[in-house]
Amino acid sequence: MKTDYLIVGSGISALVFAALMAKSGKKVQLLEAHEHAGGFGHTFTMANKYKFNAQLHYVWNCGEGQPVHQVLQKLDLDKSVTFEHYDRDGFDHMHMPNYSLQIPSSSEELSRRLSDLFPQATPQIRKFIDEVQTTSEGLENLAPPIIPLQLFQNFGAVFCALKYLNSTLQDVFDKFQLPVEAQTLLALQWPDFLLPPNQLSFYAWVILFTGYQKGAFYPTKHFEHVINSLVKVIQENGGEVLLNHEVTNFQVQGGAVIGVEAKDLRSHQTHEFTGKTVICNIDPQKAAHMIGLEKFSKPIRQKLSYDYSPSNFMAYCVVKDLDLQKYGFGKWNTFHSGHRDLNESFEQMYTKHDFSNPSFAITTPTLLTEEDRDCPEGCQVMEFLTVANYKYFKQLQDIDPKAYRQKKEEILESILDVVEKNYIPNLRQHIVFKITGSPTTNERFCGCPDGNSYGSSLTPRNMGLSRLNYESSLKNFYFCNASSGYPGFAPTFWTGARLYQHLSGDTIP
Repeated sequence: MKTDYLIVGSGISALVFAALMAKSGKKVQLLEAHEHAGGFGHTFTMANKYKFNAQLHYVWNCGEGQPVHQVLQKLDLDKSVTFEHYDRDGFDHMHMPNYSLQIPSSSEELSRRLSDLFPQATPQIRKFIDEVQTTSEGLENLAPPIIPLQLFQNFGAVFCALKYLNSTLQDVFDKFQLPVEAQTLLALQWPDFLLPPNQLSFYAWVILFTGYQKGAFYPTKHFEHVINSLVKVIQENGGEVLLNHEVTNFQVQGGAVIGVEAKDLRSHQTHEFTGKTVICNIDPQKAAHMIGLEKFSKPIRQKLSYDYSPSNFMAYCVVKDLDLQKYGFGKWNTFHSGHRDLNESFEQMYTKHDFSNPSFAITTPTLLTEEDRDCPEGCQVMEFLTVANYKYFKQLQDIDPKAYRQKKEEILESILDVVEKNYIPNLRQHIVFKITGSPTTNERFCGCPDGNSYGSSLTPRNMGLSRLNYESSLKNFYFCNASSGYPGFAPTFWTGARLYQHLSGDTIP
């Protein structure tokens, strides 16, 4: 019997879609090449005792009445899948030479803190923060589904947002003439985008920055519980989640996608799977080339011509007999830059592969929740993230594997030098486990072309009105992925929920 919805890929948007459809009574079947479901949301175990999430760290839109919570309510998961608040008085701690700033939830308090640091620029700072809030309101009204009456009632905010359609964050910094150091402190969470201010869409920055101001969260039982809960809903409602099944071909007939061929990576046998509707959680550009780009309409082909986001370097560490709270870590993330100019810092690391003075993020997931520890008693997890160039690492890995491993170790050692100098003296003495990941790691374990971390790059070009959505122009075939929505935990949650609403006719309040 042909399944109602055949879903290829098990990223968060696909799991949300599958769970909603299965709970509504539809028959769903989900294929995943990896041994774990969840895409970048999956959790892996090392040395049989240390657990790490592939990439996600903190999330937003998870508070009561917000989109993630609404979806969880629909799935009857809102009581079991809960989230812990980051410190509202400082959910991001920014550090750079001679300056530090804790980003609070209150925009008024943010303006005050920045004005205390840069009193001569107080008028520009206040105008900039006000413009950010107005732009955020405008973007909320421009988000689908667009309600014309709301556009009219909020014309000022909508007009303000539309002004910045093609603007980078740097463009707006320059417009308000903010001091370079103030720019760096405000944009220091650049690892959330893996783009510097002079490339990053102002829209992307505003959406995420104000989203975290409304509430930054971490799952009470870590991300593994979130993923497992979605899978459980699918399975308990008659759906199938088939792991280790790599899609190798799409079957197209009469302008419609009717199924796929997938290789069982354990038995090495290829099987055919069919569905009345096929949902594609694989990168849309990759899937389109597998199907044949010529089979898509010209407008869709144009939308599929996006650039991939840069990739990242990750280091997962476990420290023992060290109280990280005594060294300034807690319910927040820490961002560090050795440069006063993030554009220069990005250029140095991404283009020149020089990590001697790195800018990076630090997260400490075991301090964010007290439930279900991800490591043995007496240990804490400490993770580091920065940008990395896929082509460079791919070439190293292919030509000289030893140099590839040495480069990863070099980056980690450079980061640890900075941490020991500025935050935790003798940190290395307490590290009992460490493992690093590069752009090629992303590609191998998460199936992302060019090791991209966020699908399409978050530049103004890719964030504009021509951005891809779920429509594919092929019959019975829909995209459901970070590049056909927006990247990040909350946006991909809503991408899956939005496609569910479109295809089911049901609504999520």
